[in-house]
Amino acid sequence: MPERTEPTADLPAAVDEVYSFLGPSGTFTEAALAQVPEAAGKHWRSVNNVGEALADVVSGRSVAAMIAIENSIEGGVSVAQDALATVPGLRIVGEYLVPVNFVLVARPGTTLADVRVINAHPVAYAQCHLWLDAHLPEHGHLPASSNVAAASSLFQGSTADAAIAPPGIVDHHDVVVLAENIGDNPHAVTRFVLVSRERTVPAPTGADKTSLVAELPDDRPGSLLDLLEQFSTRGVNLSLIESRPIGDALGRYRFVIDADGHIHDERVADALLGLRRFSPAVIFLGSYPRADKVRVEFDSRYRDEVFTEAREWLASLTGADGVPQG
Repeated sequence: MPERTEPTADLPAAVDEVYSFLGPSGTFTEAALAQVPEAAGKHWRSVNNVGEALADVVSGRSVAAMIAIENSIEGGVSVAQDALATVPGLRIVGEYLVPVNFVLVARPGTTLADVRVINAHPVAYAQCHLWLDAHLPEHGHLPASSNVAAASSLFQGSTADAAIAPPGIVDHHDVVVLAENIGDNPHAVTRFVLVSRERTVPAPTGADKTSLVAELPDDRPGSLLDLLEQFSTRGVNLSLIESRPIGDALGRYRFVIDADGHIHDERVADALLGLRRFSPAVIFLGSYPRADKVRVEFDSRYRDEVFTEAREWLASLTGADGVPQG
């Protein structure tokens, strides 16, 4: 088993032995990190939030950090998207999917009728609102920093009567389960990404994803369409596009984008070139294998050979001295 530590614990000297994750032990983030072969048997550092996890990577305290980036119910995790857009030097090197469901837990001796206030991470709370509205319509909510922290707070002076937590919480805390499977959608999945300072782009597999952030050059009709056309005209599908405020003025947004394909794919590379000419700020976050391993399908008009032939044709139109031929 990997060695887990709390944030205050001493770290080993070798940075390449340390991986940061949102703790404490038992979180969905830890379950995602358990899917990383390179992290097996290494030192796992438990942190309190996304900012601390990424600060570990930037400072060199950790070789990589696992963070939640998207949920199939709630969409993008804004704090993670904003951090990746503003903290320089970071790259996504892998993605991992974790099925998500929740239980309602409490201190021993508590019944469902006793519950008035619930401690829960805001994302988990939002994914359980139908069950809560049906069974505890008058409850109050106290936000927690993580799903496991919500449960542990019950033994740390919290005024909450119960907590929303992962199903495996009973292995870590002396709680009783008041209700199981309280998530609104049994098919809910959270997507996690492993973030590092690694600059080498892994080789394409045919089942890849490219993540980036781009800003619009100006606020005018059709500006977003112009951005999207950089991809559509090259046959590149976007699996995610979300707007996030830049923060310097109202109406100013950047876009977090996931494109199907790899930067070494000609169609993706050409789309990024077009985007770079169009956008005043483009951040390449990485090309990496898709977690579902589903091969990217695209129209044969956009296969690599088409782009290569077009460049060769253009080169043939001029001689070595740049004089047009024939």
